[in-house]
Amino acid sequence: MRDADVRNALHALLRVEHEHEWTTTRIFNELSLCGEVRVDVAVLNGRLAGYELKSARDTLKRLPTQVSVYSRVLDEATLVVAERHFPRALAMVPEWWGVVVAWTDGDGLRLEHMRAALHNPTVDTDSVVRLLWRDEVLDELVRRGLGRGARSKTRSVLARSLVAALSGDEVRAIVRDRMKQRGTWRAAPSPRRDDGTFPVSATRSDFLH
Repeated sequence: MRDADVRNALHALLRVEHEHEWTTTRIFNELSLCGEVRVDVAVLNGRLAGYELKSARDTLKRLPTQVSVYSRVLDEATLVVAERHFPRALAMVPEWWGVVVAWTDGDGLRLEHMRAALHNPTVDTDSVVRLLWRDEVLDELVRRGLGRGARSKTRSVLARSLVAALSGDEVRAIVRDRMKQRGTWRAAPSPRRDDGTFPVSATRSDFLH
């Protein structure tokens, strides 16, 4: 079981789960969070959800750091983990994290929901705002009449000004909107086949909720 196998199965699942809101959903691969880690797959619509993948070939060495950063930034987080890692990995993630187990049988790789993701109670607005590019932060300040003297400031200074002026919910909404406006930047392709069907691992009956 390779990372690419798990990633492909996850993309297929996400495409099915978000089929009815696909036009307003963006999926990103390897999205940088706070310049510290990259979330393997991020889903952006009315919330920012992230998926960390641990295939059978991976180790759990970096998971504590990833949990720490994801828990500051994401609205929801889910660990997609190979069956052999499941018992140990389950004890390493907070209770609000979702958990999906990847396993193989005669039909190939399957994903099984073991625990649904809940809303993150530990979102840190100062960390979330770091997802914005400098020009985006500056533009948001200018729109609100807060741009005086701001053009010479660093992104960090500008971000602090934006956070001070708005509520956490407002900042998170701005981040989601700005990321959606970035064209095809880091967007993942749809796993839909040319004939309009999906890989076998994407059928709803294959996943237990």
